[in-house]
Amino acid sequence: MKELQTDVVVIGAGTAGLSAYRNAKQHTPNVLMIESGPYGTTCARVGCMPSKLLIAAAEAAHAIEAAPGFGVHSSKPVIDGKAVMARVRSERDRFAGFVVEAVDEINADDKIRGYAKFLDSNRVQIDEHTIITAKRFVIATGSRPAYPGVFNNFGDKLIINDDVFDWEDLPESVAVFGPGVIGLELGQALHRLGVKVKLFGVGGAIGPITDPVVKDYANKVFAEEFFVDTDSNVSDMTQVDGKPQLTYVDKNGEKQTEQFDYVLAATGRVPNVDKLGLENTAIALDERGVPFADTHTMQCGDSNIFIAGDASNMIPLLHEASDQGTIAGQNAGRFPDVRNGLRRAPIAAVFSDPQIAMVGETYKQITTRLGECGCFETGEVSFENQGRSRVMLKNKGHMRVYAEQGSGLFLGAEFIGPQAEHIAHLLAWAVQNKMTVPQMLDMPFYHPVIEEGLRTALRDLNAKLKFGPDIINHCMECGPGA
Repeated sequence: MKELQTDVVVIGAGTAGLSAYRNAKQHTPNVLMIESGPYGTTCARVGCMPSKLLIAAAEAAHAIEAAPGFGVHSSKPVIDGKAVMARVRSERDRFAGFVVEAVDEINADDKIRGYAKFLDSNRVQIDEHTIITAKRFVIATGSRPAYPGVFNNFGDKLIINDDVFDWEDLPESVAVFGPGVIGLELGQALHRLGVKVKLFGVGGAIGPITDPVVKDYANKVFAEEFFVDTDSNVSDMTQVDGKPQLTYVDKNGEKQTEQFDYVLAATGRVPNVDKLGLENTAIALDERGVPFADTHTMQCGDSNIFIAGDASNMIPLLHEASDQGTIAGQNAGRFPDVRNGLRRAPIAAVFSDPQIAMVGETYKQITTRLGECGCFETGEVSFENQGRSRVMLKNKGHMRVYAEQGSGLFLGAEFIGPQAEHIAHLLAWAVQNKMTVPQMLDMPFYHPVIEEGLRTALRDLNAKLKFGPDIINHCMECGPGA
């Protein structure tokens, strides 16, 4: 057994791990990075980038089908599934290749292949070949899809999102379980590419939305386009003649039995921490075996172990993983001088159509924190009659914005609508700069733009905060259809 000594060990070479490695290196040259799987981040290989490639193809097909609404007519689009998936795989490999190139530039002596397991708080064993003694550690092992055991009834016809991007052709039918971010994005994209899709969920949740008004609107809008039942009753999940078969209750209350080519499990992810031997360390773990960590320092208790990215079970988004990796790496590198790192305003987006976005505190977080004390107000707007949205036939959407009563401090927003990803950035900047609603309304708004819908919601909120007059319907100074 080979034995090594170093200052810092980073376990995992994804977005968080690479960020942690680079930042720890700023404080000590003695940093080792351990990786057991393929190089290339989850985002590049099986997450945000390949899914957006599939969505882009779906948007192209949908634009042709929507063209008659503008008086523009053409034949129904023909979907070449093999060509669609060839582009997805090719571009996916290109994005992943950039990450691999970055890893290749790392000193070969700093990279060790294999699975790491803690022997104690200062030692890890890599497979059966190496034991490393280190002063500090960063856990950046990511996460993996999770699904109920009954799904195994579908055998090799059960897939996760990782598998979709290796398809060489599009199937005829897919049952999707889990109307969260992954299930909603992939389910709608496959539907628009001609795949028969049924999307099932439980409890009525859709995407990450917590605001009941926005959630109800989103459920209605997506169910108008394809089969979406976020509070479904599914039984008899099995495989018959080599095909997955489901029995479910349809929207009319009738039982239906149907077969599909595949079942896509998009029912959540779990941190990859269960095989790390964390029980051999001194750090405290929650009921799922995930280390308790400070969100500002990423330190596990007062130990020499830090955690970052999806493994932390905090916010599973690339920009958050990068920020957490930076903080964890910096603190591991200069330990015991542990400092708070920059935590940006929360921002999340779902690239469905219409898009979903959430910024700052969610409705659930605000109501949990402030309860029924009347300490906050809600402004809202529908995009169905918003001028620019109607011009583009993208007028499906509803926005809710929240602010603190008394101070007018903008707290956050949840919304579904056109170009939500872009509006979300404006609102995230406002949250991070601790702007009040009156200050936000002092910012420029061009005409005609979708952002005028945001201004309407802010004016509604401003009036409820008693900082401004009630909204004037069809106000001419706003421009027609603002």
